[in-house]
Amino acid sequence: MNSKSDYFERYEAIAAISARMLVAARDALWNDLLELQDEYRRHVDALLDADAGVALDEGERLRKYDLIRQILADDAAIRDLANPSVARLSALFSAQRPAHVLKEMYGVG
Repeated sequence: MNSKSDYFERYEAIAAISARMLVAARDALWNDLLELQDEYRRHVDALLDADAGVALDEGERLRKYDLIRQILADDAAIRDLANPSVARLSALFSAQRPAHVLKEMYGVG
């Protein structure tokens, strides 16, 4: 890797691919999503080798974390779209009402 700008270009490329993956998932273009996953993995693998050797200042770390948060948010949304039943369960549990969840799921209580 030549510079920090190259380093951030890689993170930004991964974020752009994850955004394209989310669009594909929203449009139910599952074959496109699979192709994008391969591209995503290649970029992540290339970044993993370089990630340990880059020293970042506070502003750069914040920029990196913002990109990672965006990537993770896209990933969570894609998983919810790909598996609606998991999304429903997640929504039930996030309501923080375990008794209500158990009653709704199993008739307990």
